[in-house]
Amino acid sequence: MALSTSLLLRQAQTLVMTPQLMQSIQLLQMTHLELNHFIAQEVEKNPLLEFSPSDGEASNDSFESFEAPETNANEDSGHSASGDGDADWFDSGSNDHGQLNERLDANFENVFPDDVAERRPDAPELMGQWKSMPGGEAGEGYDLEDFVASTVSLRDYLSQQIPFLLHQERDRLIAQHLTDLLDENGYLQGDTSEVAERLGTTPAQVDAILKSLQSLDPPGVYARSLTECLSIQLTQKDRLDPAMQALLGNLELLAKRDFASLRRICGVDDEDLIDMLAEIRALNPRPGSSFENGGYEAILPDVVVRAGTDGSWLVELNPDTLPRVLVNQTYFQSISKKASRPGEDANFLSECLQNANWLTRSLDQRAKTIMKVASEIVRQQDAFLLHGVDHLRPLNLKTVAEAIKMHESTVSRVTSNKYMLTPRGLFELKYFFTVSINSAEGGDNHSAEAVRHRIRQMIAQEAPEAVLSDDDIVAILKKSGVELARRTVAKYRESMNIPSSVQRRREKRTLARIAAC
Repeated sequence: MALSTSLLLRQAQTLVMTPQLMQSIQLLQMTHLELNHFIAQEVEKNPLLEFSPSDGEASNDSFESFEAPETNANEDSGHSASGDGDADWFDSGSNDHGQLNERLDANFENVFPDDVAERRPDAPELMGQWKSMPGGEAGEGYDLEDFVASTVSLRDYLSQQIPFLLHQERDRLIAQHLTDLLDENGYLQGDTSEVAERLGTTPAQVDAILKSLQSLDPPGVYARSLTECLSIQLTQKDRLDPAMQALLGNLELLAKRDFASLRRICGVDDEDLIDMLAEIRALNPRPGSSFENGGYEAILPDVVVRAGTDGSWLVELNPDTLPRVLVNQTYFQSISKKASRPGEDANFLSECLQNANWLTRSLDQRAKTIMKVASEIVRQQDAFLLHGVDHLRPLNLKTVAEAIKMHESTVSRVTSNKYMLTPRGLFELKYFFTVSINSAEGGDNHSAEAVRHRIRQMIAQEAPEAVLSDDDIVAILKKSGVELARRTVAKYRESMNIPSSVQRRREKRTLARIAAC
């Protein structure tokens, strides 16, 4: 077959992923914090984009540029200025309020004595302490967070105690380095030999300082393991006897609830073992957990669901998470007429206008898509909102996508890192999508989350004399119409960190003995 060149015309349909289309997909799965950061970057580089002021908010420029028109009130009203009763008592040019006070029999000189905009503080020297006081030189509103007492971290709390414990500057330097190696629970993360090599001292010196630091408050801090943490606390209570040391050396048996082996190892009877376990339970395995370790960020819901007056559900987008951005058409028309380079400036402004219009349309489409998905989820999970988690229906992405006529990938992007505030609490949108479990009686299928909740309730209500095994849970669920295998029950139980029936029986009996004593 001979090879030859030819010119052919072919027509085909293809989907081209343009940069704008890719950014639209990315906008759909962004959280409101990521979205606000992205919009701030676009506003910074696009002169036609600007943030829309919130409701009830006005800019300072609008107040500064406003001027009252100079009109003659006497001519407009047709009254004579000779009579006192006919004079304009609201004349803005008069600074004397005595006549107004006499006519209205009231005093409006200063009805709000605490108004700092009208009165200066009695102590001018204190103005420097108020960084952004209203009416001050800065002219900005102060932040209430500046006056809230700051929380003390674990490192700050320990640093305040170190100077009273160690008097040498070299020892304080080593102690501060060991303090920096603490994790959020108060445990020392690092080897003392490495610390000694890094600071140019001996390991014995570091160990001696570490031994002194372990006497600080809270008890158990600077420990290198759970056993050492509990030992420090028991030593301070003068309760670290040989039997307790043997118990701390076999914490893995305590985790397994193997009390028979613990009695043999510690050489104690049941009564002494119960007292020792009660002392262990009174200790704090995480001494640094009560301190503030970092800032916590509140989750803002993207969708708010409320009960309507007619018995339906009102689904609304949270206005606090909606971006407010506008396209300044007036500025575009004004700057287009004053372009110094008509060709280049016109192309730049046209591109900025196109990008700005695309962003606003994409944000509007994003809000509509979130609203569609959330409304369908509420419609599907109406029983959950009314009666609780026991009535959570099995739901998948395909069901929602077919109902709103969208692709499953679009629904998946919408439900990622989005939250819904309901009368039942705050839930991630993915929480409502659960696996379906067949019904034993041929009825409606059950949600896996609802079945896990039912298993958790049954185990929480069991008595020490009648601990349910996995086979017992399977039989109870089958009577209520849930067809589930024993290995599935075991998998659900382990996912909820619930021990086996043997371990639960040992724990419940021990707790019952401790409560009886």
